[in-house]
Amino acid sequence: MAALRRSCLGPGGRQAAGAHRLFSVSAAHRKILDVAALPDRTVPHYQQTKTSSLLSLHWPQPPRNVLLMPKLHAPRVTVKAVEFAKHIYNNYPGLNLVFESHIAKDIHETLPFPIYTTEPSNAPTQFAKKIDLVTTMGGDGTILRAASLFSMHNSVPPILSFSMGTLGFLGEWKFGEYKRAWRECYMSGCSVTVEDLVDPHTRAAVAGVQSSHNPDFTPLDAWEDIRGNGQCMGPGRTSKILLRNRLRVGIYDSEGRNINEQLLPTSEAEPDLGPATAHPTLNHTPSSLMTPPYLHAINEVSIDRGSHPHLAIIDIFVNGHFLTEAVADGILISTPTGSTAYSLSAGGSIVHPLVKSLLITPISPRSLSFRPLVLPLHTKVVLKLSKRNRGRELPVSIDGKRRVGVTIGMEVRVEGERLEKGVDGWRGGVPCVIRASSTRGGDGPQGIAEDDDSWVGGLNGLLKFNYPFGEPVEEP
Repeated sequence: MAALRRSCLGPGGRQAAGAHRLFSVSAAHRKILDVAALPDRTVPHYQQTKTSSLLSLHWPQPPRNVLLMPKLHAPRVTVKAVEFAKHIYNNYPGLNLVFESHIAKDIHETLPFPIYTTEPSNAPTQFAKKIDLVTTMGGDGTILRAASLFSMHNSVPPILSFSMGTLGFLGEWKFGEYKRAWRECYMSGCSVTVEDLVDPHTRAAVAGVQSSHNPDFTPLDAWEDIRGNGQCMGPGRTSKILLRNRLRVGIYDSEGRNINEQLLPTSEAEPDLGPATAHPTLNHTPSSLMTPPYLHAINEVSIDRGSHPHLAIIDIFVNGHFLTEAVADGILISTPTGSTAYSLSAGGSIVHPLVKSLLITPISPRSLSFRPLVLPLHTKVVLKLSKRNRGRELPVSIDGKRRVGVTIGMEVRVEGERLEKGVDGWRGGVPCVIRASSTRGGDGPQGIAEDDDSWVGGLNGLLKFNYPFGEPVEEP
């Protein structure tokens, strides 16, 4: 990309101070390698704490395979992604940087080291097997795109998000904080509490020399190669994880057969989403990585009237019981995360992401008595097209990323995904790295972390929650 090459040059085409001299890098260093050659994924542990409803992130060993996802069609963000890639590669040895195929083709010549990718058709399977950690740089749509890459799998890698898009309600960090944010996430779970990894005492321990000042000092084991940019956070300062619930979605034909594999990407602008094909599970694949016979949605499932002039007529069943015949532009079934997305625009309630629930929201219903509903997470909802739809096909969309047409006799089955703790770690949900919050002050207990301050900040700062009309009144 010409813009990326120019960013490394100063006025008059001279090389900027500290910039890499791209034309001096050998071609071998600019290779795009196959992600299949990387070691299998390292699955982190998530531990519950007494002081927070959030989970703590613990790496059994440092993450090695990192997927970087910049916002699409945003050259400025791509330049920042290159800056971030160079920083973590140069300062955190042993990392393998992975990009989506179309991004890798654009930027590999600007990087003095090899990067990894795979064909779009293989991306959902290979990324689920190989990626330890996902870093997004963009808005909520980029996070949604990252989650969609793992929509066919029970287990999603942790997502570290930088807000560089339009809204950024889900984004946790500003890009200017990327060094700190990366350090904290990468070092979370490091087994030694030290203040500085370049301290002489630490270097002696790393070299295998027992320190005379502290005979109980433990070596850094897998983190010993950090070049002075990391700090072991200790057991009390791990990164916090918010597990965002997803929906499990199955589309069934009139004979009761699952047809999820027929769902197609909604846009050619996102080629790495790949087909929704359930690949056979390998014998050595952990149960948390198995491909289920359903798709997952982090925001919502929608069915609407599409381009037809008449309202959609949809029968709604809850736990096997008939609820109502909805006559509306469409129906949304949303997660708490999706409650601030399409559901909010349709008049649905705002639900905190820690509330285990799902929402049914009508889109412009004919009857004003049809109000939005909030149901328990494990409620099973079935949407069926009424015979009064005159035989027309209505579009179903999952997170706005995949679509399929359904006709009379077909069913859309939805229920909340279960979050389960098994022998190989947590299964289910999208683990999002949350910015460390401040401790309670005043009369509250000292040293107890507050939960998810950013959600309240998002309501106030981004949605302008309960914002007054007109100009604020100035006090005398």
